[in-house]
Amino acid sequence: MKYPRAPNTAFVETLHGVPVPDPFRTLENADDPATRTWVDAENALTRQLLDTPHREQLVARLAELHRVPRASVPAVRGDRLFFTENDGTWNQAVLYVQEAGGSGLVAGETRSRRILVDPNLLDAQGTTAITVFEPDDTGDRIVYGLSLHGSDIQELLIHDVGLGSTLPDRLQWVKFASIAWWRDGFFYTRYPQPGSVPPEHEQYFCQVWFHRVGDPQAADRLVYRRADAPEIVFDVDVTPDGLHLVITSRRGASDDAEVHVVRLKPDTTCTNSADVSASSDVASDVSRTEAIPIVTGFTSGWHFVGGDGGRLYFHTDAGAPFGRIVLIDLSRPSETPAVIVAESRDTIVDAVIAGGQLIISSLRNASSRLERRSLDGGEPREIALPGLGTIVGLAGEAGRERAFITFTSFTTPPAILAIDNDRAAPIERISLPFDPEQYVTEQVWYPSKDGTAISLFLIEKKGQESGQAARRPVPFLLTGYGGFNISLTPAFDPSDFLWLDAGRAMAVANLRGGGEYGDAWHKAGMRERKQNVFDDFIAAAEWLKTSGRAAPGRIAIEGGSNGGLLVGACVVQRPDLFGAVVCRVPVADMLRYHLFTVGRFWIPEYGCADVADDFPYLHRYSPYHQVKDGVAYPPTLVMTADTDDRVAPGMAKKFAARLQDAVSAMDAGPILLRVETRAGHGAGKPIKKQIDEQADLYEFLFSYLTRTSVSEQ
Repeated sequence: MKYPRAPNTAFVETLHGVPVPDPFRTLENADDPATRTWVDAENALTRQLLDTPHREQLVARLAELHRVPRASVPAVRGDRLFFTENDGTWNQAVLYVQEAGGSGLVAGETRSRRILVDPNLLDAQGTTAITVFEPDDTGDRIVYGLSLHGSDIQELLIHDVGLGSTLPDRLQWVKFASIAWWRDGFFYTRYPQPGSVPPEHEQYFCQVWFHRVGDPQAADRLVYRRADAPEIVFDVDVTPDGLHLVITSRRGASDDAEVHVVRLKPDTTCTNSADVSASSDVASDVSRTEAIPIVTGFTSGWHFVGGDGGRLYFHTDAGAPFGRIVLIDLSRPSETPAVIVAESRDTIVDAVIAGGQLIISSLRNASSRLERRSLDGGEPREIALPGLGTIVGLAGEAGRERAFITFTSFTTPPAILAIDNDRAAPIERISLPFDPEQYVTEQVWYPSKDGTAISLFLIEKKGQESGQAARRPVPFLLTGYGGFNISLTPAFDPSDFLWLDAGRAMAVANLRGGGEYGDAWHKAGMRERKQNVFDDFIAAAEWLKTSGRAAPGRIAIEGGSNGGLLVGACVVQRPDLFGAVVCRVPVADMLRYHLFTVGRFWIPEYGCADVADDFPYLHRYSPYHQVKDGVAYPPTLVMTADTDDRVAPGMAKKFAARLQDAVSAMDAGPILLRVETRAGHGAGKPIKKQIDEQADLYEFLFSYLTRTSVSEQ
């Protein structure tokens, strides 16, 4: 295949005494005329190969499959339930309030809902999305964030529920917002105003501010910052009694945390007492109080659960890799936290206090379970779930009996369930454009390279299962992630049914680096141990082949972001093993990732090539740098978006250009690049753009992985 000619400078950089070629560095600059010309030509080539009559059929079917409601995790305030939901016909999810009534919303009971904010009315192109929301204690006002074109940058606004209108307040310079209401305003996290710091620092130096409703943002008060630690990000929570502000500090994308607590009074806010320069930002009539350190050292994960009266509950993996619930008494902060729920073999994911009880979500073999306990730990009472699936999040109030979860599986879209005694059931019934009973999910285990047992979900259509007696192997789509303590658990994707209904199968691997099996599982796949993740994924493909499940040469791999790094590293290490590759928004240049967007947040997970001890292992697996000339790389579709402000799109472009250069004189590939516009890393992507992207992904797989029909294999 004749590929567009990429700008090639033959540039070589010496790092720690090692010459490192970087011939396609020009592609890091999206505004360079040569880059724009090349991207246009690449998109044209991709369209030439993927725009087929069959793709049009895929688009039509995807439009049908997307017509199912998908709900966010709700927020409970009094008798009101707040959530976002998309019924699949809109580009963006809509913010709703649902009245629960005095007795609370009961499982299976439908009550009236009304729209608070519809972002589809704000943007004809459908690229404005609601990214965060937080109601006040009474449910009378709600802060919500808007993002444009899939950007991580958010603008915060306030909606008055009673008046049914949005207030004039506008808060800028917000990313990854954390919000906590207190009295007549709220604490929120934001970043420095552009121009107040050098441009390279505008993505860092997170700060906590307080906004009083009705004030201009210029009147907001700086509450807390860490001037010595640019990569620290904050979560904020106010205890139900309104007496304490809990500030959890995290090192970028790491779970490791410190916790500070501020005692709040009607006339006080706080500043970091060590940050004297902050005092000028605090109104003269507001007294200052110290942020008291409760947990220090960034050695383990800490998450605030709830509590008041100076008795605060957290779930933590400190001294307990699978997690436990502990109680800190602020009257004795130096004492060792009291263990309320001891560590078990289930990985604690989330917890909430509702109705004077602890509701705890955990993972057992990478799928969710739910239990309730008394506040002193007591004996657990299991709460039945609809089946094998994932609790996306919990919602409840300390003074209200009713609690809610959002639950999903491979065959059911995310829906809100009410916890009613010892079961959880949907608050509304929905119809689906497929029959979930026609599909089967199986969990198997296989050995990795070093013998570690890895779990693997297999999803197939009933009657077409692979590896069964008298049935032949089928093409498989294998996906994974393996990083940042993120668990890859059963989750709904409407596009999966294109593949499953065609007699193919899917596999989801629970790799080291994720959080499925506790903190030790995560640490076994980070930094210098990252190769374990790639070995786990390669071993999954080997098992699918040797077990007779997958047809020879018919294993495709797919992943995005850190999962894009995963599939990129695996295809350059084992190009012979895979029949096709879909590499989405990848972290593909491990020597320079930290120089772009928020890449420095990921240094605790990956390491940094500027450090002499980190450089060798990063260079050893960096996908872009490990592409070899003369290797027959399989068909590969690299996908990115020019407005992705989380993973720099230049890395995907460089990786695609290097692969094309390597196979240009061979009968290999094709290597295709798809660059989206007006869409970011993934969150907030309009339904129409999701359908277009999924149609391209599956047209690519049907064309280049399964060219030979199943019956002919």
